[in-house]
Amino acid sequence: MGPTNDLTPQTGQLRVLHVEDNQLDAELVAQALRKGGFSVSMVVVQAEAEFERQLPLHRPDVVIADYNLPQWKGMDALEVLRREGLEIPLILVSGALGDITAVECIKRGATDYVLKDGLARLPEAVRRALQEKRLLRLRRQAEDDLARKVEELARSNADLEQFAYVASHDLQEPLRMVAAYTQLLAERYRGKLDENADKFIGYASEGAVRMQSLIQDLLAFSRVGRNGSGRVDCDAAMEEVLMTLGPAIQESGAVVTHAALPEVWANRSQMAQVFQNLIGNAIKFRGKEPPVISVQAEKAGQHWLFSVSDNGIGIAPEYAENIFVVFQRLHARTEYPGNGIGLAICKKIIERNGGKIWVEAQAGLGSVFKFTMPCDGPAEKELCGDETKDVKSLQELTT
Repeated sequence: MGPTNDLTPQTGQLRVLHVEDNQLDAELVAQALRKGGFSVSMVVVQAEAEFERQLPLHRPDVVIADYNLPQWKGMDALEVLRREGLEIPLILVSGALGDITAVECIKRGATDYVLKDGLARLPEAVRRALQEKRLLRLRRQAEDDLARKVEELARSNADLEQFAYVASHDLQEPLRMVAAYTQLLAERYRGKLDENADKFIGYASEGAVRMQSLIQDLLAFSRVGRNGSGRVDCDAAMEEVLMTLGPAIQESGAVVTHAALPEVWANRSQMAQVFQNLIGNAIKFRGKEPPVISVQAEKAGQHWLFSVSDNGIGIAPEYAENIFVVFQRLHARTEYPGNGIGLAICKKIIERNGGKIWVEAQAGLGSVFKFTMPCDGPAEKELCGDETKDVKSLQELTT
């Protein structure tokens, strides 16, 4: 059965739109496809106008085109497909096609080419073209799905941040009244009621104060990423942090040292907050000896690698991930104050800026917190080196 103008191919048939002016060559192409296992529905055209007319009618799975026709060139069919917005594979079939011409055709978008004296290869070329088309469709579908999920996630995160901010802000005023009046009750009626009453009022007052602290921490967490970024001098930020932590450093007898620190692209106050939280934790979770804290930075490919080491109580390796979770605490409040949000804020700040944070943990032997911040600017990236090497170096650092 030769080529036909059957415009309603049955299910499972390969729909072919064949650009060819030689009826015998068209018969040979159809025969080669059938021998290769295809059930073929083929429409043969010779001119551009006829090709354009048959495209929507035949809805081909593949276009097979002779490279050179008297009135038209097969590669011109590719331009028609692009103009119509159709991603249909095009395979050239030619009596003679030099290597240079063949490569040029592939570069222009032809899927493959087959010589007329080697039509036995045509079915495999068609199968490969159809497989590539299917994979392309699946990849684009996956990319669309991923883009949609990223958009949904970004919207969800924005909604959650807004909810946390509004809820925390709106909770402050009534909670402030609760805290104020429970403190008034404690001052006015302490010792005038029974012992249980004093205890209950104390619990209420303590709970209100702790809730205020939690709300402030939640507000701080929700604000991460809201402020703009710029070039931050980490040396200057560190000096500010040391001044802020001055009373705690003096009270604990801590020794805090730092090497020359680089400039990074971040939010200045949030970068200072990272240093303050890490150094503050090193002071808080100290051992019997006075705290010794060291802050260092070095280049690691396209990133700066910061480390904050101490000689404190350390962290058991099994808790190395948990400590970065919001409100996650490893100790009771009676042992160490705080709400367990400081490291979660550090993680959020650093990851928002394209970095990573982790801890090298050993119980009882101190801790080393490490985090990365991307290099910024062409000159700085040139100093940093090869980005592909950087990926490997970061993987080695975090394992």
